[in-house]
Amino acid sequence: MNPGDEQSYSDYGDTGHTRTRLPENDPYGGAPRRPHRSSSKSLVTVVGVVVLLIAAIAFANRGDDTTKDTATTKGSRPQTSSTAPSGTHPVGTKTTGIPSNFPRTEQGAQSAAANYAVVLGSDGMFNTARRHQIVQTVADPSTVSSLQAGFDADYSSSFLRKVGLNDDGSAPKGSTFVNRTVPVGTRTTTLSEGAATVEVWCNGLFGLASDSSTNPVTSNWFTVTMRLSWDNGDWKVRESTQKTGPTPVTGDNPVSGAGDISRAVQEFGGFTYAR
Repeated sequence: MNPGDEQSYSDYGDTGHTRTRLPENDPYGGAPRRPHRSSSKSLVTVVGVVVLLIAAIAFANRGDDTTKDTATTKGSRPQTSSTAPSGTHPVGTKTTGIPSNFPRTEQGAQSAAANYAVVLGSDGMFNTARRHQIVQTVADPSTVSSLQAGFDADYSSSFLRKVGLNDDGSAPKGSTFVNRTVPVGTRTTTLSEGAATVEVWCNGLFGLASDSSTNPVTSNWFTVTMRLSWDNGDWKVRESTQKTGPTPVTGDNPVSGAGDISRAVQEFGGFTYAR
């Protein structure tokens, strides 16, 4: 992991495995909390709201009711309908707590990619036993060994200490460790009978929530690209890479205290994601 990179995924040599990334700003030297914007920005905010309203009205009057579900080829412009909810229910089964048995369809590949992005960008990756379980569940059989070896090298004891965790990946007493990935949307760039490439736009949370933390919980945006293959009745991960953004303008919300963040992480559970 390299400080200064965005959280979560990047390629690891030729193995194609992913590694967790830290947010920008030095998390070990005390990443500053984002201050609340001053009221002098109110005019900009009003103008922004007007622009959003105009955009919303224009969008509503477009009359484009196309709902045909088509895969896009790399470099082509995705259809607006590709970002709309499909109405298809999530899968009803889980393996080691991870959604599984996705259908052999474009929507199934997108759902698999979203759920795999979540679990590969979770706090479970910081515990050796759980990390091995996650990789063995989501990885294609041909890449399990290389992915697991790469992840084990990434999540070394020295790395855990650098981010303020105990050797088993747990948080120090009195603090809450946060590493959560939240998919915003998915799109397919390539699709064949036995393979798919899916991009997952995500928001990530990373850090230690406590009053004395020098690595407070920060938020960042990134896009995960997953190469999937069809194996034994399910989509599996062959490779996962990441790039920064798209990143929206930060809002005027005041920063919450460590106690609020800790309670939110403990009380708000995750989802099973479906396209």
